[in-house]
Amino acid sequence: MVYPKLEGQSVDVKYEPFREVIIRECIYFPRIEELVRFADVAAGGRPTGLNWAEGVAFIYYPIPLATELAAKALIENARVYWAFVSYALMPEYAPVVETKEKIILPVINVSSSPFFRQVARWLRQKAESET
Repeated sequence: MVYPKLEGQSVDVKYEPFREVIIRECIYFPRIEELVRFADVAAGGRPTGLNWAEGVAFIYYPIPLATELAAKALIENARVYWAFVSYALMPEYAPVVETKEKIILPVINVSSSPFFRQVARWLRQKAESET
């Protein structure tokens, strides 16, 4: 594929982070192994992984942008909707988590994202208030 040259043209690049995430439902697992088992079952055997930031491992299920509400909220208000989040405390990052049943899931360190760090802090506070 050949891309056209942009000689003499200026392209503005803007960073506009999300302003809000709405989580419709979430479940806290007291042990990381329980989260891994849940993620494996929820994925129906398809490859999946966990996100990690701020001492929290989590997996989220966004409401598809194909829905009118989600698309409008994203464009007009920088708001995203997640239907469901499951999470567990995981103080130290590790690239994989393995259960005694030999379920192995990769863990992606998303801590370079301010958005995911804020979500993880919120989840950690929620977990600490529930235990």
